[in-house]
Amino acid sequence: MDRSERLEKETARVAAMRAFERDAVRQRFGDAAFTLNGDTDSGQVLICGIDEAGRGPLAGPVAAGACILPADHDILYINDSKKLSPKKRDELYDTITAEAVSWSVALVSPQRIDEINILQATYEAMRQAVSELSPEPDFLVNDAVTIPGIGIPQVPVVKGDAKCLSVAAASILAKVTRDRLMQGFDRQYPEYGFASHKGYGTKAHIEALERFGPCPIHRRTFLTHFTLPESGRYTEDSLQGRM
Repeated sequence: MDRSERLEKETARVAAMRAFERDAVRQRFGDAAFTLNGDTDSGQVLICGIDEAGRGPLAGPVAAGACILPADHDILYINDSKKLSPKKRDELYDTITAEAVSWSVALVSPQRIDEINILQATYEAMRQAVSELSPEPDFLVNDAVTIPGIGIPQVPVVKGDAKCLSVAAASILAKVTRDRLMQGFDRQYPEYGFASHKGYGTKAHIEALERFGPCPIHRRTFLTHFTLPESGRYTEDSLQGRM
């Protein structure tokens, strides 16, 4: 397959993701969802993709991305962030943030996660991300969830980050933002290796926890199954002063 054929294939893939997203909204709310002032499918309807990054790690915040893409944009290679290399995610982050109608990434701290649990913290991050958008979207397309406490019509799509263009864009924004933050924490707490595993429970991360105990960005409610030292490197006072 030559370069032009690959480009044609990628253009068709992106168009299919855009069409799937709009069809998901149409199936949920009918053709009237795309009717403005009597004009059908005018392209003025604002669809916002929502996705999270960092629900599973033992440390660091959970991030939620929200992204409204222009109806006629031609950004190629947008996909589920997990399917992209770090370099490609960084490139797409710059392109998406430059060309989006509106975008936002919100973070909820490890301390807040411990207070209200990871699911509620994820919803809180999503609500905050949506609240920071301007203009406000007409519809939200979410990766598999319905966010409580939001009045904007929502469409949950299972594996939405792999099927819907705006959701995939939001997943890239959330993951890049969180990964960069964890790289910063790696410089602050180098003994844990946050730059490599981003807070996930790898063998090296667990071994560091068992040796040094938790640091201020660890989620204490995620550590109950691990054997931690009675006296770690960080005091209880420092652990109370997390993000």
